[in-house]
This record gives sequence, C-alpha cells and structure tokens, in this order.
Amino acid sequence: MRIYTLIEDYSGYESPFLAQHGVSFLIEVKGKRILFDTGQSAEPVLHNMELLRVEPGDIDYIFLSHCHYDHTGGLRGILEKIGKRVPVIAHPTIFRPHFVTEPHLRSVGIPFRRSEIEGLADLLLTADPLEVVGGSAYSTGEIREREQFEKPELRVYTLKDGRLVRDSLTDDMSLVLKSSGGLVVVSGCSHAGIVSIVKHAVRLTGEKRVRAVIGGFHLIDASGERITKTVEEFQRLGVGEVYTGHCTGLRAEAAFMDAYGEDFHRLHSGMIVDFG
Repeated sequence: MRIYTLIEDYSGYESPFLAQHGVSFLIEVKGKRILFDTGQSAEPVLHNMELLRVEPGDIDYIFLSHCHYDHTGGLRGILEKIGKRVPVIAHPTIFRPHFVTEPHLRSVGIPFRRSEIEGLADLLLTADPLEVVGGSAYSTGEIREREQFEKPELRVYTLKDGRLVRDSLTDDMSLVLKSSGGLVVVSGCSHAGIVSIVKHAVRLTGEKRVRAVIGGFHLIDASGERITKTVEEFQRLGVGEVYTGHCTGLRAEAAFMDAYGEDFHRLHSGMIVDFG
C-alpha cells in the first residue's frame, strides 16, 4: 500500500513540486489506483504526477471527499488526461449549490455541472459505505454520528426551495484502508469531524487498530479546547501516526507534533508514504 501526496498547500523545502491550496492523493492498494480528490485545478496535480512518474491513464477510480472547489476543481482536466471512463465515487448531493457569504457571496462548491462530468466518467453517487477494493479500501459513506465537540460551525449555505439555508456538509466522506498494522484513514477536510470519522472507520471495519490518519483535519479556526480534545481522542483511540496539513492549522499541527513527536508528519506535495 502506497500513498502519494499529489497536491497540498505546502510543497516542501527546496522542492520541484508545486503547491496549491487543496488536496489530492493517489492511493495504490492491491494493484488498483484510487485518485482521492483533485485539488482546485488540474495543472499542478498533473505536473506533480509527472515528477512522480504516475501515469493518469493508470488511475482506476476517483474518490471525491466532498464538494469544495479545492478538492474537486481539477476533476474535469484530470479526467480528460486519463482518457477513459472511470468510476467517480462521491456523495449524491455533491453537485448541489454551495456558497459562502463572507467576505462576499461566492460559490465554493464543485465548479462543474453534473452533465459535464457524466460525459467523461461513470458517476457512482452513494451516501452508504462502499467497498472499493475488495477487503482493502472502503468509502466511509456519510458520517451520521458526530462527536458533540465536532458539530459543524462553518458558515456555508445551499439553496432549498428557493431559499438560502445553512449547509451541514453531510457529503463529507473519507476512505478507510486496511493494512497489516491496522487501519489507515484518509480524509480530505474532515468536515464531519476527524475523531468522528476515525470512530466510524473502526465501527465500519471492526478493526480497532488505527495505524495512521492522513489528510486535512479542518482545525484551522478551532478553539484550543477542541484541538486538545481531538489530540486526546486520537491517543485514546491508539492512532499510531499522524500525517496532516492543508486546513489543519498551525496551532493544531503544533499540538499533534508535541503529542506524537517523530510519529507526526507534515504533509507536502510529492510526499510518498508506504504501508505494509
């Protein structure tokens, strides 16, 4: 099992890789390649893929963690480069209108109409857990049980019956991988709450060992109390390693680094992680 960081907010020190606000991983498991999120545009992702000697045409599946543009914006360009129809796995509501109102009204959802993607790929939209690669890779599906301290606080909106209403980002989903040392949980932005996601992964698979958690944890604006609770819950759950960046925030990264020491890793474009 191997995970490539194709795009991340940070490119690393003296690195030839490009960085961009967003996330994209390539996951190799049991001979299959899953593209997890697509950044906000295709060009830097494809540039980094070339440096990593990853061929777009070898991608078997695309998984979209949620609707936000910095995780979906590269989708069409990458699909065009793949050059064949592949399944795109996502939540059924991923194409809904999605807005913020501060500092001004703007769309922050997937920047494509459903019909644009249907012309290039096979959409597999489900809110239920899904086995993607037999016995090795699973979509969490929608996270319905959320820790009280992780209830959504984002000021994001959607349209319902002609009215602008609060959007609870129920489309947030993650991937769970089974390695010889336990679960590897891969998240995009963790809008469902990273502790809630890890607990859901344990319930879903029946595997209590959590080898690593990888992705953005969306603690950038979190209170000190929430950050402390998150780190404590990780340790209580026995999470072995933490790989994070993107929307996690410096204070939360510092807290994880303090708690995990050498088992804390700051994500960067071009990073490759191998799991047995």
